[in-house]
Amino acid sequence: MSQVLESSRRFGCSVMGRTSRVALAAVVGLAGLALGGVKIAHAAEKPPEMRSQLGGYLAARLARGQFDSQAAASFYSSVLSHDQKNDQLATQAFEMEAMEANWPRAEVLAADLLQSVPTHRMARMLLGLKDFKAGKLDSANVHFQASADNPVGELTALLARGWVRVAEGKTKEALELLDTTKMPDWASTLVRYHRALMADVGGRRQEARTTYDRMFAGDQRSLRSTLAFASHLAAGGDAKGAQKLLQTYLDKQRGEGHPTARALLTQIAAGDKPTFLITTASQGLAEAFFGLGEALAGEGGVGPGVLFLQYALYLEPSFPFALAALANVYENTKSYERAIEVYDRITPGTPFETAVDIRKAFNLNQLEKVDEAKSLLEKVSERDPTDLRPLDALGSIMRGHKRFDEAVQYYSRAIQLIGKPDAKHWNYFYARGTSYERIKRWPLAEADLQTALKLSPDQPTVLNYLGYSWVDQGKNLKQALGYIEKAVKLKPDDGYIVDSLGWAHYRLGNFKDAVKWLERAVELRPDDPVLNDHLGDAFWRAGRLDEARFQWEQALTLKPEAEDSEKITKKLQKGLPALAKVPTPKRTRDAQRSDQPKRRAETAPNSVLPLPQAQ
Repeated sequence: MSQVLESSRRFGCSVMGRTSRVALAAVVGLAGLALGGVKIAHAAEKPPEMRSQLGGYLAARLARGQFDSQAAASFYSSVLSHDQKNDQLATQAFEMEAMEANWPRAEVLAADLLQSVPTHRMARMLLGLKDFKAGKLDSANVHFQASADNPVGELTALLARGWVRVAEGKTKEALELLDTTKMPDWASTLVRYHRALMADVGGRRQEARTTYDRMFAGDQRSLRSTLAFASHLAAGGDAKGAQKLLQTYLDKQRGEGHPTARALLTQIAAGDKPTFLITTASQGLAEAFFGLGEALAGEGGVGPGVLFLQYALYLEPSFPFALAALANVYENTKSYERAIEVYDRITPGTPFETAVDIRKAFNLNQLEKVDEAKSLLEKVSERDPTDLRPLDALGSIMRGHKRFDEAVQYYSRAIQLIGKPDAKHWNYFYARGTSYERIKRWPLAEADLQTALKLSPDQPTVLNYLGYSWVDQGKNLKQALGYIEKAVKLKPDDGYIVDSLGWAHYRLGNFKDAVKWLERAVELRPDDPVLNDHLGDAFWRAGRLDEARFQWEQALTLKPEAEDSEKITKKLQKGLPALAKVPTPKRTRDAQRSDQPKRRAETAPNSVLPLPQAQ
């Protein structure tokens, strides 16, 4: 898929081209910037109208660099109104309007753009989709064929033209088109998947079955292809085959697997025959844009990814998988309000409704709307009191905000629901154990951490937390150091765990080893003030006083918390006290650092909503 991403960079629609810092420098410098084919030297030398256009253009670039396509669309359209023959501005304005799903405006801009740039791919695709929706299939086919001038364009055009033929009732011709058009190896799986879908929609069941068999013989399976094949099997009367296929897929997933797959398995096991995953040509064409859009966005091509996802929703506005994928893009670009808006568009009652609500709660939490997040998750829990997920989310959010007593309550409710735990439940005991530790209930914390380790012995976070806690308390020292060393072997590139090993050596008086590991930790996480502070302490104890002061000064530049900043300042003035006077820390190292970097990881878990995969 890296080839797909590389091709997408030639679309001319990436929002990741310039950073806001570069754009801001352009605003300040103003030199050498071309706008509408006119080279502008200094804004002060130009009349007010020109300066206004320049400001609008730079504001549009800045908004685009910050993934604010709403503002960018407005600015580009404003500037374009003063320079309507500028193809570059027209392209940018069109793409921003399409990314915002402002379809009437995007359609007009696309038509205008093709007058001067007939080969513009994304404009061609949109007008092809417009004609497809209107039933103008010949015209749609022309537009799609004209958009095929790079690898991604060729693949998109091929699938689109195939679905046009299915819409015309020419499924045989659609399959022949896919069979006779040579595509690169990376595209073959997606082409095969759509060939099977087309055959099912066109009533050619045997050809669909042959294509599915060929795909799955080569282990070319994803969530969507598994759902499609299972639906095909069950609709054809092979319920056992469908159940086996779904169960095999779920067994290979981490956790419970995607709720849509579990729901389909339950439906088939109950004797109900599902419909095909795709039942119309419009759904099939939307599926093509969704699959490519999700893949592009997942590989870092945010701009083209959003465009393709919006094109899928242009055809099928209520497509839940496309909506979930689009919301996930907004989450990844920290546009949490936009993500919530898109999640709200997913029709209630889907198999992943609970997962969507949990994602919304985490987005509310990111917006510091903690009480709203808590209220939403409480309602989700009331809807299904047997579901662990909302309780886990509530615990994570409370823990992230240092409301450890509340976190303990939610984790305890979840653990009570579990009954007899197994390996997959280790994290509930770990989370509750760390919360107990933070409210100074160590015996309960220790018991939970040991339970977590018993359930899953190779969890580096548990090994690290329990091992360091023992070192900090001066107990079980040999075993504790062994735990931390094992954690480092399991996650050698985790700066925080490596820091724990170094700090454990420091606490044990092994200052040479402490320096070795703490230097490695700072290499891994050079921007963390606590790690830099620890290295400074180790340097001091090892007799490397100048290096210690340098490291403490470095820690101060990284904006430590106020309490830590005061301590570091005192060390710069007086150094460390004699060894006999070093006080025993009251909290574990992992607890000290959990407030910031760890908090982010714990309050935004990736496992809450398994987003759909392309193919």
